[in-house]
This record gives sequence, C-alpha cells and structure tokens, in this order.
Amino acid sequence: MFSQYKALFTGGSGLLGEEMKKNLPFVLFPDHDTFDVANYDQMQEYLKNLDIETIVHAAAFTSPPRIDKDPVQAINTNIIGTSNLVKLCSKKDMKLIYLSTDYVFKGDEGNYKEEDGVYPVNKYAWSKLGGECAIRLYDNSLIIRTSFGPNEFPFEKAFVDQWTNRESVSEISKKIVKVLEKDIRGVIHIGGNRQTVFEYAKELDSSKKIGELSIKDVNFNVPVDTSLNCKKYLNLMENKK
Repeated sequence: MFSQYKALFTGGSGLLGEEMKKNLPFVLFPDHDTFDVANYDQMQEYLKNLDIETIVHAAAFTSPPRIDKDPVQAINTNIIGTSNLVKLCSKKDMKLIYLSTDYVFKGDEGNYKEEDGVYPVNKYAWSKLGGECAIRLYDNSLIIRTSFGPNEFPFEKAFVDQWTNRESVSEISKKIVKVLEKDIRGVIHIGGNRQTVFEYAKELDSSKKIGELSIKDVNFNVPVDTSLNCKKYLNLMENKK
C-alpha cells in the first residue's frame, strides 16, 4: 500500500505540487536544486540513504508557446528527466507514477479511453508523450493523464471552441490521492465532465466576467477536443476493496 512516509514527489513548486503538499503532508518534496530530474547522479546520491518506495513525477516544462521556441528544455526535462527516473526506479523497484496530459491525443474526437491511439498536435504534447514512452518500458509504473488549472481562472478570455474535462487543481489533486491509495499500474484518466474551456472558466467563478476566445486566434497549435473517458477511474473508486 502507498505510504506517504516512503514517497517522493517531483515538481513540488509547481501548481499541482503546491496543492499536493496540502493533501500529502508527509511526502518528501525536494526542490529542483536538490533533486533535478535531468541530473541522474544527483538524484541517485539524494536517494542513497532514503527508504523510498514510490516516486510521483510531476516536474515538467509545460508551456506550449515557450516549448515551440525552446524545445531542448522540454527534451531535457520531459523526456530525458523522465527516462532518468525510470532508470532510477528500476534499480530499486520503486513504483513510478507519471503525471501526463490529455494533449497526447489528436483532439479530433474526444472521450478518449486509456487504450486509444495517441497523436500529439504540438511540441509540448510530443515531449510529454516521450516521457510516457519511457514509463511504458517499466512495469512498476502508472501513467495518469489529466488536465487541470488554477482554482481561479487566470485569464481574461477562454476558448469557446475547445473541449476538455479540465478541473481545478484542488479537485484533481484529491482524485490523484485516491489513485495513489490504490495499487494500480498501467494508464488511468482523471477529469471532470466534458465542456468547453469557456464553460470550465465560468464554472470556477460565475461572477467573473470571462471573454470569448477561439483557438484560431492563438499562434500555437491547440487540439479541439481532448476530453478523457474517465470510466476506469470511476469504476475504481466504486470498488472499495
């Protein structure tokens, strides 16, 4: 069973990491300077005298427009960094849980199941899929595909023509904790109801005035519908055993 006292979380300074600290107060959250996923030797030295059974890997370079300009950083963090963790976990048979994205799907259909074919439409998603490829080579692992944002919508406008099942980081973090408490491997999708990003933004705060935006108005590729089929997660939660 998952033990907070024997778990480590990468990406603790990120949006999800800060929220997970509230839900997992006894998990180890090393900072980037102490535990850099791109530095295999440093990570190996850090873990040398620790009794860690589970690593939750959320550290990532996540900005699509910035990655379009600097794909090498995405390679170092999202692909090489994840591969380093696979090698590290395989040495000690630690379970590795990887936070991935709904953007690994092409986005032309939506309601994607865990076993559906992947086809990213931008460089950010390709880098996250690269991480998934490394994770898939390690049996003692779990890929969590999801989509989340701040508890308050941070932008003045939201896409009216992009569909998702994104949820606030507070809601997604609670669902991730429930998954951690289950001994599962493979791939699982986590999210809320399918809706447009505009509807999602309004749902976060109905009193806030949100303008309308089209995916055609931005200068990077955005998938139309990456909504996830989360029946596996729902069935898992219904199974109390």
